[in-house]
Amino acid sequence: MFAKKTEMIVGVFMIVGIAALVYLSFSLGKIDIGGSGYIKATASFDSITGLKKGATIEIAGVQVGKVTGIGLEDDMALVELSINKEVPITDDAIASVRTNGVIGEKYVKITPGGSDDYLEDGDSIIDTESSISIEELISKYIFEKE
Repeated sequence: MFAKKTEMIVGVFMIVGIAALVYLSFSLGKIDIGGSGYIKATASFDSITGLKKGATIEIAGVQVGKVTGIGLEDDMALVELSINKEVPITDDAIASVRTNGVIGEKYVKITPGGSDDYLEDGDSIIDTESSISIEELISKYIFEKE
């Protein structure tokens, strides 16, 4: 009798422990189950040199989402964005690939527009500014001096 009661207590303790571990994994990993808190949008760029999946999306220096995918479509870099639903983004916003510091990692900066219409799930950001490559700037400066 005592052994069965002990086994039940240990079993319940294990189930609660595993449930707590799963909850912490999702919470600390910032995994959104079901994707209910975010809208998905896309943006096409000429160049996204250095931008990686998981990079942050910022408005006025505040993180509002992350890059969830990067692909190639019609010789353009197609970036999938996951943006917090609580942050309204106008449909004429500008998405830019920027760098944190001189040699920092890349992120997507969104500059809000003045439209009264807002992005909805599945929409695209039309106006984009590509990543600036230091190598291209240097070579352009060197070879145009001649």
